[in-house]
Amino acid sequence: MTPKHSAEPRRVAVLSVHTSPLAQPGTGDAGGMNVYVLQTAIQLARRNVEVDIFTRATSSDDPVVQEAAPGVRVRNVAAGPYEGLDKHALPTQLCAFAAGVLREEVRHEPGYYDLVHSHYWLSGQVGWLARDRWGVPLVHTAHTLAAVKNASLADGDTPEPAARRIGEQQVVAEADRLTANTAEEAAQLTSIYGACADNVDVVAPGADLECYRPGDRCAARVALGLDPSETIVTFVGRIQPLKAPDVLLRAAAEVMAREADLPLRVLVVGGPSGTGLERPDSLIELAAALGITARVTFLPPQPPEKLATVYCASDLVAVPSYSESFGLVAIEAQACGTPVVAADVGGLGTAVQDGRTGLLVQGHRIDDWASALQSLLTTPDRLDELSARAPRHAENFSWQHTADGLLDSYRAASAKYLRMSEAGEFSPRSRGLWRLRRKNIQQGGVRV
Repeated sequence: MTPKHSAEPRRVAVLSVHTSPLAQPGTGDAGGMNVYVLQTAIQLARRNVEVDIFTRATSSDDPVVQEAAPGVRVRNVAAGPYEGLDKHALPTQLCAFAAGVLREEVRHEPGYYDLVHSHYWLSGQVGWLARDRWGVPLVHTAHTLAAVKNASLADGDTPEPAARRIGEQQVVAEADRLTANTAEEAAQLTSIYGACADNVDVVAPGADLECYRPGDRCAARVALGLDPSETIVTFVGRIQPLKAPDVLLRAAAEVMAREADLPLRVLVVGGPSGTGLERPDSLIELAAALGITARVTFLPPQPPEKLATVYCASDLVAVPSYSESFGLVAIEAQACGTPVVAADVGGLGTAVQDGRTGLLVQGHRIDDWASALQSLLTTPDRLDELSARAPRHAENFSWQHTADGLLDSYRAASAKYLRMSEAGEFSPRSRGLWRLRRKNIQQGGVRV
């Protein structure tokens, strides 16, 4: 039954503990989640929702507050050493981070924030505390799940610790609303973590379709210093076992052996991350061992405008990840008119239309990957057909659509919180805060 009352949020506290939305994706722990947090905040601000993003400061040069966009502020919270703190050590700093978040709200009148949205399980732990302290709903987005990642580890990769699995379970139990990237992830939240299906909303991520769009391939290659006559297969992402760039290099070497006349080049764009930091030169060493060093080009992580040039310069983009909650790279590449060959894992089955905008490969056998690459790279007409359909498919995934979905989830969370408050299911303090918030909303002319 549709709730009789709902509230539009005016101001949202977004929590992103372990990576800043302003960090360059492809470096350190920065990746698709950073893009998601920043882009959805920008879209929410355009819908008259003020967004404060709380993240852990990683440099003494970080200002306390940065304006990321009109209506979007990034608040850098001092919690632990600025540099050299591994992601797995961050739980030791959650208390310090939570204190910084709560102190910011104390500087304002009660009811300053209408809702908390936490990203990743570390943020969820702080969001759970802020929700209770402020008397507001908590919406949580996991982005990745320990149980899912551990079920599909690359050979030799390190499993996620038990502490994370326990922490995720706690956040799932406490959140008023959960958002999942795909229906498959929603099912995992219910089957593995016991989430109530009625409290899980599927909200697909997107791409900046103004930035990522088809362009001139020859001009893009000239801009990057690449040979216009070569055939280019590209990997974009963090260089770590989870993302499996080694699978692409091995498969490409096999294609080169099968198709001696194919002028194939592999373009790797990204930097070492996670367990990949243990051997930061592993891909360079692998290329040498495979005898394809001269056919592999490495580029550092690129900002969005230059990344769009990378996609436009490529004949094909490969996403061979062992686990991927969605795969923004796949959508961005297709938006630029570049087909994608991806592992059929997680959200990649949604991001890529198998046989229409790219190919999905079952598993990570090198022969299978080589055959998939070969089947497209040696049939230009088929590659052109996929390329023509790719941007139309990508149009279904925009940050505007994502923001619309998040707002629906926010409204549902607020309505549930209101019903529980009216039913007396909160502490006296929480009920009082919610009544004050409701009064402020009504006086401000916001629909309740």
